Amino acid sequence: MRIFQFVLVILLVALQYQLWFGHNGVKDYTKLQLAVSALTSDNENLVLRNNRLKADIQDLKLGIEGVEERARNELGLIKPGETFFRVKLNKEKLNDDK
Repeated sequence: MRIFQFVLVILLVALQYQLWFGHNGVKDYTKLQLAVSALTSDNENLVLRNNRLKADIQDLKLGIEGVEERARNELGLIKPGETFFRVKLNKEKLNDDK
């Protein structure tokens, strides 16, 4: 009977070792869980970026206003006969006012 109990204890220890330290054990599970959470947050950021790009595409498809706004902001274009004024703020004056 003692031998049977000894074998059961050895079997239990072997199974616990496999569970905690073996291949696909708790250690691997926690590593994979961290990787999944990191990738999930990356995917959420990419979904937000895709939604912004889809909104830009939709805006550009719907009308000339989106194209005109983009040309003005990104390329610095102005319409014929239009006067463009650029106001530059003096950084030193801003710091003195604070």
